Amino acid sequence: MTATLISAHLPNLPSDKYRGAVVEDLQLPPAFSLPAGEAISRAIDLAYERDFSHIPVLDRNRRPLGYIDVARLKKRWEAGDANPDDKVSQYMTKFKRTSSEPYKVITPLTSLVDLEEFLKTNIFALVTDYDRKFVLAVATAQDLEKFVSRRGLQ
Repeated sequence: MTATLISAHLPNLPSDKYRGAVVEDLQLPPAFSLPAGEAISRAIDLAYERDFSHIPVLDRNRRPLGYIDVARLKKRWEAGDANPDDKVSQYMTKFKRTSSEPYKVITPLTSLVDLEEFLKTNIFALVTDYDRKFVLAVATAQDLEKFVSRRGLQ
């Protein structure tokens, strides 16, 4: 059967600009995260050293609790609203986990189409193992844009 005949028999499916790629294909650097009890002075130093704008905050079992917006935290510190010895847990944005907003698991095998949809309403995605025991990476819309431009997929 020729391509024309095959396509005539297929339903109109949305075009996948990522060509079936998954999060793993983004080749993200390993995640950098902080324990909830870390001092904000150390958090800011580490964030700038690694050039991260958002840092996941984990509990003692390494489960995600929320994240630190580094720029916002630095502004509060410079304005005198935050003590360098304060804990990051005092300034983190907590992840919403409710029945109306369930946790969306993003793994290395999540499709980039699904990741893009998630990023429409979220600043970033934590990439975890399926059981959410380990934060593996952080993915952003900019990571998707870089992937598309590198591969010439637009």
